[in-house]
Amino acid sequence: MAKKPNHKQPSGAVINRRARFDYDLGDEIVAGLALTGQEVRAARDNHVQLKGAFVTIKDNELWLNNASFSLKLNEKGQANARTVDTNPRKLLASRKQIDAFAASKQQGMTIVPTKLLTSGRFIKLVIAVGKGKKGYDKRETIKRRDQDRDTQRILKSQ
Repeated sequence: MAKKPNHKQPSGAVINRRARFDYDLGDEIVAGLALTGQEVRAARDNHVQLKGAFVTIKDNELWLNNASFSLKLNEKGQANARTVDTNPRKLLASRKQIDAFAASKQQGMTIVPTKLLTSGRFIKLVIAVGKGKKGYDKRETIKRRDQDRDTQRILKSQ
């Protein structure tokens, strides 16, 4: 019997799967994050959700908004008590990268986080510029994915 493929996400990464579905993604950069100790622990334990998160430019700095960090509360008597924190977090990128993203934002593009990398010493965020898809674009993506799945199934059975 054939072994089933393992579709788990790579260890040390939190992936925003919704970003690929909602946006046509373009240029990507890897930026650092300014986090507190509790936020780092939540990221290393994969207690982060990037669904619905976006990046803004304020005072020539990149800020991650609406990302959910499930912080562990250190209170006696409460086992595994957590609270969700969605405060904006500063992204660490070079001036040239920030200016490139600001120029694309002027053209009507959106800056979307696609992946949170926690495997190394530092916690990094992969962000990309994207143009929002319309409803018919999303239906076309679903249709193409179903066709690819069907062709793979046919090729595998032969």
